[in-house]
Amino acid sequence: MKQFELIATSAFGLESVLAEEIKKLGYEDIKVENGRVEFKGDEGAIARCNLWLRTADRVLIKVGEFEALSFEELFEKTKALTWPDYIPVNANFPVAKAKSVKSKLFSLSDSQAIVKKAVVESMKKKYNREWFEETGPMYSIQVSILKDVATLTIDTSGVALHKRGYRKLNNEAPIKETLAAGMVLLSRWKSDRQLIDPMCGSATIPIEAAMIGLNMAPGSRRNFECENWPIIQSGVWKTAREEAMDLFNYESEFKILGSDIDGQVLRNARHNVDHFGLSDYIYFQKLSVSELKSSKKYGYIISNPPYGERLGEKREVEELYKTMGRVFNNLEDWSYYILTAHSDFQKLFGKKADKNRKLYNGRLLCYYYQYFGARPPKQKSPD
Repeated sequence: MKQFELIATSAFGLESVLAEEIKKLGYEDIKVENGRVEFKGDEGAIARCNLWLRTADRVLIKVGEFEALSFEELFEKTKALTWPDYIPVNANFPVAKAKSVKSKLFSLSDSQAIVKKAVVESMKKKYNREWFEETGPMYSIQVSILKDVATLTIDTSGVALHKRGYRKLNNEAPIKETLAAGMVLLSRWKSDRQLIDPMCGSATIPIEAAMIGLNMAPGSRRNFECENWPIIQSGVWKTAREEAMDLFNYESEFKILGSDIDGQVLRNARHNVDHFGLSDYIYFQKLSVSELKSSKKYGYIISNPPYGERLGEKREVEELYKTMGRVFNNLEDWSYYILTAHSDFQKLFGKKADKNRKLYNGRLLCYYYQYFGARPPKQKSPD
């Protein structure tokens, strides 16, 4: 099979988590950069990464990378790339996205127009025609220019990978699925431990955790842009989907609790869980944080509480954080993982985190505060 240079993009702060996911899928020669992880893989890698990567936004094929200090240079070097090796004669190939950071070529619309023209010229030479109808499969081209280095890619995913297909009903300010999955992966939660999200909203964190507990490929119930590309041999996607079904852990038994004080929020959450067939693994209770308790030990709390960003909410949120500190502290030997943009969280919570990590919720800088509880004693072997 042909080898491709691939790029998986992610939110800032999740790159190392994404790199670990890629390694677990069996791909090496990995290069981690801000907002992306580069690696090599064949056609099967394109299918498997789209199906399995929980923290990736997209999977891209890197067609070329070069320095571009002028639009003429951008045109000539783009034209010189082997676009027909990827794009068939009937393809629809818009230059759908452009970005420029700390570069001489800062006009995004001009960059898009020049790259499009250059790709067309490259295609003309190969296919010996002057006009392309672009009525076939989609090959969405992206151009990214960072410090005068242009990277030209083709998007294999189509709709962004965080769109798993389960969130049919949303509440206000939902957390992105990829970020929720990253929070669970960073916590190292395992399905033999109790997990609670006491402000569950649309149930994004419980659903992502349940999929991890079941070893369920997050993209197994959706389609991807590249599924009908002729450069991917027939049978590759079928094999990848069959593998995902085979690896699904049907025998896993666990219960994740999602709670909230808003009944309508919980109704939406139940709908999302039911829609994705996870109601055997996630249950809900209408509870305030102050009512939260559990007789179990060594459990986990993973939560994305309100940040108090809106006018008039700050005092209410600060009281919530104080309550969280008192209530969580009463859960013996539990670990808790909390994402917030509030700068005084630790002071209000009443305890300094064992570890914190910068993560971005959209464009908002947050910190992921990690409090490590005791580990359960090791089970003695029968011997």
